[in-house]
Amino acid sequence: MNELFTIGEISKLFNIDVRLLRHYDKISLLKPEFVNKENGYRYYSTRQFECLNTIHYLRSLNMPLPKIREFFENRDDKKMLKILEEQKRQVEEERKQLDRIERKLENRLLQIEDAFQTEFDKIEERTLKDRVIAVLKKELSISDDLEQPIRELAKRNSLHAVMFLGKVGVSISSSNLQGGKFNKFSAVFVVIEPEDNRGENLSCLPGGNYLTLRFRGTHKDAKASYIKMLQYMKEKGYVIAGDSLEFALIDYGLTNDPSKFITEIQIQYK
Repeated sequence: MNELFTIGEISKLFNIDVRLLRHYDKISLLKPEFVNKENGYRYYSTRQFECLNTIHYLRSLNMPLPKIREFFENRDDKKMLKILEEQKRQVEEERKQLDRIERKLENRLLQIEDAFQTEFDKIEERTLKDRVIAVLKKELSISDDLEQPIRELAKRNSLHAVMFLGKVGVSISSSNLQGGKFNKFSAVFVVIEPEDNRGENLSCLPGGNYLTLRFRGTHKDAKASYIKMLQYMKEKGYVIAGDSLEFALIDYGLTNDPSKFITEIQIQYK
């Protein structure tokens, strides 16, 4: 019989936690060569060292244990090649996902840093590009809780909740803007970034010329800003070209301090 080693000795030789070796035994990935029936002690032989090395190598490649067990159940060079190719594809997909997450983080950091540098109550004329959105057309009072329509929007468009931080907006219809009515929203929407897993039934916010203004507060505090922007448009001879867009740049998603809330209004004009 090959020289036998206790589970503790194997743990030290291979720098593997004893609990993990017991788990390998439980899932039939690596069972001890011999178990003493009187005291239950586990013993491993030198011929199992190669199996442990293989397990350690495959785990270093982040290969799941069921895949490793599958290989040992049908140990073959072609089987190993197939498993390695599958793992390589999995790693490539995970890398793409990590790249998407990194870009989303970069975008969000830029958005927050930009919000911190806000010059409040300043009207700017900007040219904005087309934006992809998921939208829920629904009349809402300015006093309504937006959480329910946001969830409805997510469900209708198969969107993940993580997409919503910093990208949710509401609209006031152009007819209400022209009539000076700022207490009802006509829609709630979320901007879809290229890194997002896109949902269904998406729309396009057309690019073009926009007036923008940022103020401290939430949607409920927007009336004075709308009046200021519409007066500016009148003085410039501009005409409203679409529904307004309101974005909460900083809200309860980032801070519990309402004095730090920042909202941006965008109104397309021609």
